[in-house]
Amino acid sequence: MKLISYLSEDEEDRLAILVDGKAYDTQQLDRRLADNMADFLFDGDESMQLAKSLEKKIRAGQVKVKGMDVSNIELLAPVPHPTSCRDAYAFRQHVAAARLNRGLEMIPEFDEYPIFYFTNHNAIYGPGEIDVMPDHLNGLDFELEVSIVIGKHARNITAAEADEYIAGFMIMNDMSARVLQMEEMKLNLGPAKGKDFCTVLGPWLVTPEELEPYKTSPKPGHTGANYNLEMKCLVNGKQVSEGNMNSMDWTFAEIIERAAYGVDLMPGDVIGSGTVGTGCFLELNGTAKRLDPNATPQWLQIGDVVEMEITGLGLLQNIIVPSKENFSILALKHKPA
Repeated sequence: MKLISYLSEDEEDRLAILVDGKAYDTQQLDRRLADNMADFLFDGDESMQLAKSLEKKIRAGQVKVKGMDVSNIELLAPVPHPTSCRDAYAFRQHVAAARLNRGLEMIPEFDEYPIFYFTNHNAIYGPGEIDVMPDHLNGLDFELEVSIVIGKHARNITAAEADEYIAGFMIMNDMSARVLQMEEMKLNLGPAKGKDFCTVLGPWLVTPEELEPYKTSPKPGHTGANYNLEMKCLVNGKQVSEGNMNSMDWTFAEIIERAAYGVDLMPGDVIGSGTVGTGCFLELNGTAKRLDPNATPQWLQIGDVVEMEITGLGLLQNIIVPSKENFSILALKHKPA
């Protein structure tokens, strides 16, 4: 099943089931279903099963509700208001390449445990425009990722059972302002200001059973499901990145196990996979520079169209636009007396 959030005429985020390009508002289908994604996820498995049964009826032509053409409505992020947002570091290829480009050996701790950081769950974008402040344009970057959303309360669970807590999957673009990021990380904290302005999710939430045909085994020594999903990113129609979810070293199940240790994961928590190998300009620029010292780095610019496509998860398209605000935090550095 595919679920979308869209902007209603009264400027509220509403929930709909997507079937063959048509969006069916949950409230019109059955008043027992929540009218927004946050409440739907909190309602748990009973609501999820009801929605899936309604989807089957839609496909069988057994509902009277008329679907809306998805091209005629404004799509929001499928989970417009996550209860939290974490981003992990699951692809060894990306980590190894990024370190090699900096002249560093692969860090052995990567293979010992999965890590993640918290980003801003109040800066979530869906398909469409991404407005950026001037400082964000200093090394503005995309990051090609898969994300999950938690569907039920979890605490101190094992990786062997963690896949059961995943409500669905989405494309995720962890936008990054690299100048801000690199400055603050010199102080061994972060990433924070280089990351907290925008995380893009979309175009819809895909429930796990839809990905069963793509299911694969995890890498040796790991636990949990993985999927053979091709991942690519195009900028202004030119492909710049290509990878596959099956190259994840740490599975989402293992990431959930660590994230839920000693804390509560809640319905609506979003967790990203981290960047797939070749999945950002930072890595691509570093590799190009290592191979050719005269290589010119590429970053996102105003007007650029970013398209991410992942097998089974759809196509997420955004355009970079300038913010109306012209304020610089980089200009506020304190100078030594």
